[in-house]
Amino acid sequence: MAKKETQKMIANNKKAFHDYFIDETYEAGIALHGTEVKSMRMGKCSIKEAFIRIENSEVFVYGMHVSPYEKGNIFNKDPLRVKKLLMHRYEINKLLGKIKEKGYTLVPLQVYFKEGKVKVEVGLARGKKLYDKRADIAKKDQRREAEKDFKVKNLY
Repeated sequence: MAKKETQKMIANNKKAFHDYFIDETYEAGIALHGTEVKSMRMGKCSIKEAFIRIENSEVFVYGMHVSPYEKGNIFNKDPLRVKKLLMHRYEINKLLGKIKEKGYTLVPLQVYFKEGKVKVEVGLARGKKLYDKRADIAKKDQRREAEKDFKVKNLY
């Protein structure tokens, strides 16, 4: 019998899709301490300003804010501490090769629970120029107008 995959979203990085072209995505585990997991179960996590670096063939996420757990007192860790991401060696080597190319970076796209474990979706991204962002906004406006017109026509 196949397992039913359950995913509960904790944090989403909408800004990443606005600022970058996402070419590939990877799923990574994250090394956390007990009170951080409890805080994430309550949805207290932010990845808006977060970024990812590879150092000594290990992947780390910087700027990911996990609010302290209220009942954790002395066991709470620093909310902005650097957290290690858990990925396979071949994935890390592939990412290292891509990052050395001009213009690529790693950004966290979302944090979620999958089968009781905290996972991070890592995106291999290229930066957008200002005109790219304007084109995306124009496309969204066009689509919104088309949906609005379609809705109005179907009411009559």
